[in-house]
Amino acid sequence: MNQDMNRRHFVKGSVLATTAAALATGARGIAVESGAAAKGAGAANPPVPAGTLPKGKIAGLDVSRILLGGNLLTHFTHSRELKYVYTLTRHYNTDEKIQETLAVAEQNGINTLVIHTVPAALKVLQQHRKEHGGKMQWIICTTAPIEPGLQKYRESVQKMVDDGTDAIYVWGVQTDALIKQGKAELIGEAVQVIKHHGIPTGVGAHDLEVIKASEKGKFGADFYIKTFHHHNYRTGPKPEEIKAPNAEIPGYWCSHPQETAEFMRTVEKPWIAFKVMAAGAIPPRNAFHYVFENGADFSLAGMFDFEIAEDVKIASEVLASLPKQRARPWRG
Repeated sequence: MNQDMNRRHFVKGSVLATTAAALATGARGIAVESGAAAKGAGAANPPVPAGTLPKGKIAGLDVSRILLGGNLLTHFTHSRELKYVYTLTRHYNTDEKIQETLAVAEQNGINTLVIHTVPAALKVLQQHRKEHGGKMQWIICTTAPIEPGLQKYRESVQKMVDDGTDAIYVWGVQTDALIKQGKAELIGEAVQVIKHHGIPTGVGAHDLEVIKASEKGKFGADFYIKTFHHHNYRTGPKPEEIKAPNAEIPGYWCSHPQETAEFMRTVEKPWIAFKVMAAGAIPPRNAFHYVFENGADFSLAGMFDFEIAEDVKIASEVLASLPKQRARPWRG
């Protein structure tokens, strides 16, 4: 059993919780220990000393280099054929557990998360701030339709601003589709709807063509959120399988990582990489080293509460080991 398989510690208290964690973390692995309470799951990995995790800036916003990914908090786990993992994750990440996860993330120096507009999850975020004094910053995308006139989109953005969202980005699922439909101009219009409110504004994408179009069209985004991971893992796509950017092949989310790295070197705006572990197929140290060495300024990481301390420790070590001069200068 390798070191990565030994790195997780969790409780026997609930068979369901243990199973959810084991399945959802996939290749990352979990070692089960008895005698711990579910609420103290993070205690097996004590918080990383304050200040260890570096920060950068996005349009004046101080952001930790590792951001908390929101998919596990909204129960949207990428689990390939194991569809029941969605239900298991929902049973583990209750509202109370999400509150604990946010607290553990803050204790370890993570000050920002990225999440979708899922009402139940956003309610918990509000409670974290108002009832528990949480300081976590929110970068959120709305799933409201991007269509001519953008009326529903404007209404949704306004609500997000009223709710205290710190930065908003245009959802990658939508931008990918708009590029394929030849409607890139609507991405630019959506960006301007957000920028009107004076908060940091981003564009998300799985397809590199979205970023290329945004740069060419000078849409005005302050930052990008783009998928990025290598293909050197067991279920990674073979070269002959990749016929076009984001071909419909389960198990990867960055179809041309080398092209992505090369193009992003020409981009002078902050870049948040996401899907960096290919949904658990790539170990954290390997993933973080790859994305930061190849130009990303920040990295999303989907983590259960008991994974946070060690992942932050790993990320801090990786960041400290990088050369002062990268092929792509730090842009955030």
